[in-house]
Amino acid sequence: MTAIDPVIAAKRYAHPEVLVSTEWLAEHLSDDSVRIVECDEDVLLYEVAHIPGAQKVDWHTDLNDQLIRDYVGRDQFQELLRSRGIDESKTVVFYGDKNNWWASYAFWVFKLFGFENARLLDGGRAKWEAEGRAMTTDRPSFARTSYDAPPRSDERIRAFFNDALAQSVARKPLVDVRSPQEFTGERTHMPDYPQEGTLRGGHIPGARSVPWARAANSDATFKSALELRSIYEREQGLNASDEIVTYCRIGERSAHTWFVLTYLLGYPNVRNYDGSWTEWGNTVRAPIAVGS
Repeated sequence: MTAIDPVIAAKRYAHPEVLVSTEWLAEHLSDDSVRIVECDEDVLLYEVAHIPGAQKVDWHTDLNDQLIRDYVGRDQFQELLRSRGIDESKTVVFYGDKNNWWASYAFWVFKLFGFENARLLDGGRAKWEAEGRAMTTDRPSFARTSYDAPPRSDERIRAFFNDALAQSVARKPLVDVRSPQEFTGERTHMPDYPQEGTLRGGHIPGARSVPWARAANSDATFKSALELRSIYEREQGLNASDEIVTYCRIGERSAHTWFVLTYLLGYPNVRNYDGSWTEWGNTVRAPIAVGS
């Protein structure tokens, strides 16, 4: 599918082809060339109700290795897509709760395996529900595919601890997308969330605080390209020639910002540090800055 959704085109993104509107998806619910994937923080939401035709991908069990702190390997990813009736001929539309945090995360993991035919639903689950669109508890079933997954390629879009450290030492752009309280070290977790897995608060030295939510409208859709450039370029001084690393606490909020910078603004050299603060804040001798 190459046609650009006109609702998305009006927002003037560098790559409008990676987003679809709720209007577009509503018109393509019965299109066999489309596969809809729901990926939520709250893994029980899908069972409550979901968009007709949507299949669940659980970020805990479907995208992450169950023994080591890493993503699934080639064989697991290949089986996931085969079992969901997905191959390169299908357009996969991701959506989820929390303004598409985990949908962005799933999109990013698919990109680690070079899966190109992927989209996000602009506004995600929140916008679909707010518009009173159809929801169901029926689970779809699709014929298995013979999808052949390539080896995972982390280096293009994924940063590791040493990459983030090198970025900090070289004073290259690091974008901390957590809440301001997490950035300063006042909190080690998001407001209204339990403390999880981090011993020390603060941020990576040299990082810029640009909370992920600034890229989103109140209805969970992405802001226009003009509004995003005002935040990231005019305010923060970033530009397309920069090598940029984004991070949060475990990589889902920073996947949202990675998506914004990579596809909506068209920056070619952005990597997501998924180890993020749970790794950095617990690593012996990792330098930490506190305050604003």
